[in-house]
Amino acid sequence: MGYARVGLTLARCLATAAFILFLLPQSQAQTVDVSGRYQCAQAKVRGKVIPCKAAPLILKNDGHFELRGWEGSYFVMGGWVELSDSLIKTRAKIEPGHKIVLRYYGKHGLVEMTYERRVAEMGKTALS
Repeated sequence: MGYARVGLTLARCLATAAFILFLLPQSQAQTVDVSGRYQCAQAKVRGKVIPCKAAPLILKNDGHFELRGWEGSYFVMGGWVELSDSLIKTRAKIEPGHKIVLRYYGKHGLVEMTYERRVAEMGKTALS
């Protein structure tokens, strides 16, 4: 009789736990929409800020990107955007204020490109 009582109590506990887990709200993973056209706002070469004349970074809704003739796919992973094609893979940091910072080593050393997305304000049709 003792085993039957323990089994019944265990079954009740499992059923209660399953019911509670069923009632808890399921949180959906939040995805950050970073798609859009990003203009180069600032460039740093060896720690010095220089005028930025780089081509825009375009992140498309379908998960593809364009940057100076380089085309490939991207995906968001935490606070990073990973850009890749069949040969190259790199990460860019997502920063507050609709900014993406891409760091790489070029022929002049460490280069840091800051791209900024222009967002239209409510009631205005022009982007600024």
